[in-house]
Amino acid sequence: MAERKLWSRDELILALNLYLKLPFGKLHSRTPEIIHLASMLGRTSGSVAMRLNNFASVDPYHQQRGIVGLPGGKKQVEPIWNEFINNKDELLFESERILAEKEKITLEDKFSETLKGTEHLKGEYKLREIKTRVNQNVFRQIVIANYGGKCAITGINIPDLLIASHIIPWSKNEKERLNPENGICLSPLYDRAYDKGYIGIDKKYEILLSNDLKKKSKEEYYSKYFASIDGIKIIMPQKYYPHKTFLEYHLDKIFKG
Repeated sequence: MAERKLWSRDELILALNLYLKLPFGKLHSRTPEIIHLASMLGRTSGSVAMRLNNFASVDPYHQQRGIVGLPGGKKQVEPIWNEFINNKDELLFESERILAEKEKITLEDKFSETLKGTEHLKGEYKLREIKTRVNQNVFRQIVIANYGGKCAITGINIPDLLIASHIIPWSKNEKERLNPENGICLSPLYDRAYDKGYIGIDKKYEILLSNDLKKKSKEEYYSKYFASIDGIKIIMPQKYYPHKTFLEYHLDKIFKG
């Protein structure tokens, strides 16, 4: 039977890719994305769900919460998880390359919107640019899923109006740029305000308004869009909370005091 086949490295990488994009409550065989992956792999949705729960058993987030997942397949999934932790750039990109191959589509076609403007690039520079953009797209999917498809400040749940905001900017820390704990799902106004330091988020996950922004307190837009969020707690994510060290970095280096 197909279910007794050992899982290949490629299959495990695809399972990790999906694990990162799904909230914990959806790691069951009825989830459409799990059914879709099972169909591509020629496995049952139950076996794919089991693999995703194996990844939950090695995820420190769940270990800290006392949730053990399904530790039975730990030996198979742990090397892939460790590879992801140590080299997120390479493994995320590889996972999307394998996924596109399984879906019988090129990466360029699958990410055509994301890759606009790279058509005339050449060689190593082109590959590096494609990898960066694909990984940014995947990071966005992971972060938006982590916040249940909602802006952490407004609750807006229209995907086209959501951005995966980096806490430590992409260019400032290569190691953490694809870490889900370095992302917050925000709508464009608050993404820009956070990126430019007009708002901050402290270690209690409460919103701070900068002095530069408070100088505008007599403006109509201030009372409409900012006064009401001062001191409120963000809508918390389902899995990966913003890392407190990253939040401190933002407050120290980017927030306008």
